[in-house]
Amino acid sequence: MKKFNTLLLALLVAGTVSAQTWTLDKSHAKVGFGITHLMISDVEGAFNSFDAKLTSSKEDFSDAAIEFTADVNSINTNSEGRDKHLKNEDFFDAPKFGTLTFKGKSLTKVEGKKYKLEGDLTMHGITKPVTLDVIVNGPVAHPFNKKTVAGFKVSGTVKRGDFNIGAKYPSAILSEEVIITANAEFAKD
Repeated sequence: MKKFNTLLLALLVAGTVSAQTWTLDKSHAKVGFGITHLMISDVEGAFNSFDAKLTSSKEDFSDAAIEFTADVNSINTNSEGRDKHLKNEDFFDAPKFGTLTFKGKSLTKVEGKKYKLEGDLTMHGITKPVTLDVIVNGPVAHPFNKKTVAGFKVSGTVKRGDFNIGAKYPSAILSEEVIITANAEFAKD
């Protein structure tokens, strides 16, 4: 029994020690969204202030733990008036719900570089499960600093009504579906 407990403890410690932390390179990252206006044109925007955490013990990231936060007050659609409107109670209600979060539950390899990321997205005080498509590039050695780096291209669609955002605006004015896009480069610590 003592040998079994020692072996179990060694396996647990080895699993914990092997998990690697990856740091987001914010200068090579962007978090954006798009929505259709009046059923004829797309309006795009981004969150300028955000952070992400990634840990993984496997080179293919299939065991990755991913967390993301964005400051709703940093929303930017290149229109000051629209940005102000998006921050008010008609949409995000930033004074009450100033942070958007995503907590990954699983990153499953589909084939090649393609993955499915499942997790919980919280916006406007409402948490819903979402599934996003991810393309993973790398890991590779950075040609200048020799650090191990990897890139993640994330895309997916959420329904704004699921999060009670813009509830008084029908889909003829603003599409129900909001496209999420993100690109992120991480370096292994």
